[in-house]
Amino acid sequence: MICDNNFLAVKRFLVVLLLTVASAASQAAAPGRSPAWQPWSDGVFEQAAREDRYVILYLEAVWCHWCHVMDQETYTNPDVIKLIGSRYLPVKVDQDASPDLSRHYENYGWPATVVFNAKGEEIVKLRGYKPPEVMLRVLQAIVDDPSPVNSRDSAQVTSFSPDASLKPALRSELQRRFRVTHDSKLGGMDQSQKFIDRDTIEYGLLRTGQGDTVAAMLVKQTLDGALKLIDPVWGGMYQYSTDGDWEHPHFEKIMQIQADAMRLYAMAFAQFHEPRYRKAAEDIHRYLKMFLQSPEGAFYVSQDADVIKGEHSGEYFALPDEARRKRGIPQVDKHLYARENGWVIQSLTALFDATGERKYLDDAERAAAWVLNNRALPNGGFRHDQMDRGGPYLEDTLTMGRAFAALYTSTGKREWLAHAEHAAGFIVDRFSNDPRPGYLSAPQTRHAVLKLSPLVDENIAFARFANLLARYTGNSKYGQSAERAMRYLATSEVALFRRTEAGVLLADSELAEEPTHITVVGGKDDPNAALLHQAALAYPGVYRRIEWWDTREGAMPNPDVQYPQLQRAAAFVCSNKTCSRPIFKVEDIGKTATRRAEQPG
Repeated sequence: MICDNNFLAVKRFLVVLLLTVASAASQAAAPGRSPAWQPWSDGVFEQAAREDRYVILYLEAVWCHWCHVMDQETYTNPDVIKLIGSRYLPVKVDQDASPDLSRHYENYGWPATVVFNAKGEEIVKLRGYKPPEVMLRVLQAIVDDPSPVNSRDSAQVTSFSPDASLKPALRSELQRRFRVTHDSKLGGMDQSQKFIDRDTIEYGLLRTGQGDTVAAMLVKQTLDGALKLIDPVWGGMYQYSTDGDWEHPHFEKIMQIQADAMRLYAMAFAQFHEPRYRKAAEDIHRYLKMFLQSPEGAFYVSQDADVIKGEHSGEYFALPDEARRKRGIPQVDKHLYARENGWVIQSLTALFDATGERKYLDDAERAAAWVLNNRALPNGGFRHDQMDRGGPYLEDTLTMGRAFAALYTSTGKREWLAHAEHAAGFIVDRFSNDPRPGYLSAPQTRHAVLKLSPLVDENIAFARFANLLARYTGNSKYGQSAERAMRYLATSEVALFRRTEAGVLLADSELAEEPTHITVVGGKDDPNAALLHQAALAYPGVYRRIEWWDTREGAMPNPDVQYPQLQRAAAFVCSNKTCSRPIFKVEDIGKTATRRAEQPG
């Protein structure tokens, strides 16, 4: 809390800041000069303590237009450089290269600016571009009065849900928010920025499969609106649109945006059979192949919004292909991160499942093999980059673990399930928030000064991943790990912090219910078994357990159901440890699965 005797000083500082943001103009810059940036480390805070300085953390992105502007205008300003040099230790971080810091401060960027005292306590957090005059006033105000300005996310949750499920009232409130935050006119969330919110659409697809027609409308309206964010020339999806509509895109193309959109459109095609959704997913894949796939088959990070850094590129992206190329190609960040490859592998498998087009699965397996050969750590974990200054980070191992689970679903190859299990074990061993529930973005030893807390999105993803592993393997330790993450998510202060949190509803639903379970029994070299397996993969569903049992491989990983061994390949749709009669025709799989899903109990 802000101390009473500092309240007026802090209030004056905030008033000045708010009044000057809109009107401040750039002062004369000294070309080629900038603060003496340092990398992030606990040693920076030790130096700050010795020299009586503050630490300013500047989180930028390679693809970010306003980061380029801030570099060119704010951090070349001689007065800004002088003040930073006299009282601050400046730290500059590419947020894509540091997933722990990126996730911790993603609500403030990009760019994001965080100022700390030498103890690692946050004084102020600033969102977005700040011109020189504003930055000077902020930095001087901190020198004059370094009292922390508490933000809404400053409070630490100390008491957690004793149960790994949502209380009925909390679940009801989250379901209400899922509905009321939707823009009924244009789709997407009812706010100025328009984009596809991954968990909202995925939860909507889950509800659609359960017969919820309102959820189906919400999903289709959003996905139809977001089609305007797909580049009509090169494919790929722009990050978001401003002005409360879908007509004003920001032109950067970031891998998480591409991967989420490709996967969701593929799932929507499987659900609704609308050709426009398949085309959208395939247009994103076309873009990835053209710009973001490396010669080795792994995938890059992003493509810049600007052809010339700091200059808006709306006119450029209105041009056809040849005219664009004459002006140049926006920069591609060619780092090869495990996290980004995990995202895109999951999306490629979803597109293969929905279409049966082998090229998508080939791309997914090639990328997975590259990551295993080039980013793997002992005991199942993954580095972020070729060499990590920090790390390991939760997201690299988590996204790759989920990618391996998706590959097991799509192929039936048990080596992918083994890799998924190794990844889960590494996460439990290295990222636990003991003795409290939840999992951390990085081991706490990575941040002796900055105290990390669990983050919602990562714990949603891990709860869902570990729960699915429990279903595939029958190993209760994965279920217990999922429940540990869910106890954090089921805490009301966590679940209700943001306007809407459909991902918590997803995790809660999946932990409480059985997945759609379809098993094909037949040889991996049997064409009829392969056709049945592809039909099972094409059956729509957010939460699925699709298996292919070749009896020559030994017992099933989770032998909770006993299948007859017949003279020909057959599929079985199962629930509550009972199964349908053998299915021999591909067209009967979907009919049987739908019929069993509609049966009570």
